[in-house]
Amino acid sequence: MQKISELPFEIKFIYVTAITLLIILAVFIVFVVLMYNRKQILYLQEKQLNSEHQNQLLQKELEKQKLIEKERERISHDMHDDLGAGISALKLQAEFLKQRAEDEALKSDIDELLKTSEDMNLSMREMLWSLNSGNDTLGSFIDYAQSYALNFLKKTTIVLHIEDENVIAETPITTEQRRNLFLCLKEALNNAYKHSRSDKLILSFIQHEKEFMMKISDNGIGIDPQKPEGNGLRNMKRRMQEQNGHCEVTTANGTHLFFKIKL
Repeated sequence: MQKISELPFEIKFIYVTAITLLIILAVFIVFVVLMYNRKQILYLQEKQLNSEHQNQLLQKELEKQKLIEKERERISHDMHDDLGAGISALKLQAEFLKQRAEDEALKSDIDELLKTSEDMNLSMREMLWSLNSGNDTLGSFIDYAQSYALNFLKKTTIVLHIEDENVIAETPITTEQRRNLFLCLKEALNNAYKHSRSDKLILSFIQHEKEFMMKISDNGIGIDPQKPEGNGLRNMKRRMQEQNGHCEVTTANGTHLFFKIKL
């Protein structure tokens, strides 16, 4: 075997050049690996800093939400203690005056006062329910909606049927969604009582994963398509739009209202 020194110049040049290129390639590979590792380290450090920043922002937002919930609870308790006691005292005083009154017109006025105080008491209870963050679940909303509907229609000739489908009671719902759905329910029940001439109403609650629908159907005369849309219907549609939801009305064999929201 020939030594390198004994090889022709051309072969020695090619050999040395190949060795040099291999060394340069090896150095280049090492350099690329080092730069890649450095870049990865910088990326991970930046990601960690971003993650810590996001965690700090999230922590601040959670603390803010806790303060809001705490304030809601305080207002709720104050309303219950102060306004509730005041309304109860007003009712007792009115009932006492009614017992002493002899004039029938005065008794009638006192009855109106008693009715107003009862309406105030109901409104206060609704506000307390709205403020209580412990009610921010589908189960709580449905229970309260059913109770309200039954109480509203119990002195009418309308028979109420209640249905639910695939509802998971623990599913969270925001306070605003809960409040606006309830106000839509109140408006729909009031319209059915005043205008539908129906004797049957079906209140349905349906959940499909992250979508929730409340349906209110009656077997009355429906809505005249020739008449302009009333304030009540416009308000219900506006409330659903504000919650990124949807309100739909159909009038085949009665009036059917659909309220849909994304949970």
